[in-house]
Amino acid sequence: MKTTRRHFNMLATASLAATAFGGGAFAQTGGNMTLYVAVGPELTQYTVGGATIAPVEGSTVSVPAAIQYVWQHPKKPIAYVASSNRFTSTTDDLHHITAFAIAPGSGKLTMIGQPKLLGSRPINISVDQTGDFLLVAYNGPANITVHPIGADGTVGDAVKQDGKLDTGVYAHQVRMLPSNRTALLVTRGNDAAGGKPEDPGALKLFAFNKGKLTNKQSVAPGDGYGFGPRHVDFHPNKPWVYVAMERENQLQTFVIGPGDRLSPVPAFVKTTLAEPGKVRPGQVAGAIHVSRDGRFVYLSNRADGKTDLNGKKVFVGGENSIAVFAIDQKTGEPKLVQTLDTQSYHVRTFAIDPTGKTLVAASVAPMDVASGADVSTTAATLSAFAIGADGKLTFTGKRSVDTAKGAMFWCGFPPLS
Repeated sequence: MKTTRRHFNMLATASLAATAFGGGAFAQTGGNMTLYVAVGPELTQYTVGGATIAPVEGSTVSVPAAIQYVWQHPKKPIAYVASSNRFTSTTDDLHHITAFAIAPGSGKLTMIGQPKLLGSRPINISVDQTGDFLLVAYNGPANITVHPIGADGTVGDAVKQDGKLDTGVYAHQVRMLPSNRTALLVTRGNDAAGGKPEDPGALKLFAFNKGKLTNKQSVAPGDGYGFGPRHVDFHPNKPWVYVAMERENQLQTFVIGPGDRLSPVPAFVKTTLAEPGKVRPGQVAGAIHVSRDGRFVYLSNRADGKTDLNGKKVFVGGENSIAVFAIDQKTGEPKLVQTLDTQSYHVRTFAIDPTGKTLVAASVAPMDVASGADVSTTAATLSAFAIGADGKLTFTGKRSVDTAKGAMFWCGFPPLS
């Protein structure tokens, strides 16, 4: 499919808006870049510059439960924070979206209105390109809702949908395609476990019209078995979708065709691992981001499997790294050019700054690691990397983060996503 002029103009407009927010005054503090980091129910502003990663005193804001994901309004300095107590309480009853204004210059967050109560865990959120609607993905049971956004940035009640939506098993992300006419729900499925058979995964597409969704297409190679997509990202000006395959430790490439329909099978399938023949328990793929210039794809490999050592659970081994892929600009094929250790364990989230020169990776929690008979603990960590002109990463510094209040689940540079 060739990108139409209208399609390209929409992409360019979105890119310019992102650049304006990302390069705006509120993205900088004292000459350093602003990074937001979620630990449990708290969102804290950090400054990042070279090897220095430092929290901003007095910048922390709280939401009703553990933060799951954050997304920024495409036209206004407003951040939306999804939170849930699904895994931190037996009550499983606090699920919210909270809106925050981002102050120009300082990046300070101030709550707008009151948190919007939801029915179950909002594992992922995003906002459509008009800024009129917020989309929410739920993993258990898999579902999607669409909420109007008021002029003041507050989130309204879910739009009532007509008919039953095909939402698959274990939704993990929701994104609008570049046309803004189709919503994509990424459903991971589940591995077979405990005598329970595998749940198939799929990419579920819905026609989108003023908040209304209509079933459009389900992409599930092999009927979804052995197909476990977690997150996707889009090339900025080509019809290519890059999919992080959590359960397969792969990067798969799909093509957007006429009518916003995806190719039924991937155009390319690549391993994300340096040693794909040595997969250990707990080894899975994580977050994914395409560079703003569309030349590279970055994806996190995360491992947190444990084994018993003298009565203590220690890391069993595996790859905790950022995989770097160079994209062939004619075909869309990604080529693995680097995997670099994050010097931490289970990087669930990472972010690239608006200039495309810095990447920060965040690990979820501490890990006990054995060296012979000795056991040491590596704290949850923010790891910073410089991004070279060839897309490759160079480690520049790291900072331990106290996760006593909960897992370090998300991080992001403005614009937040």
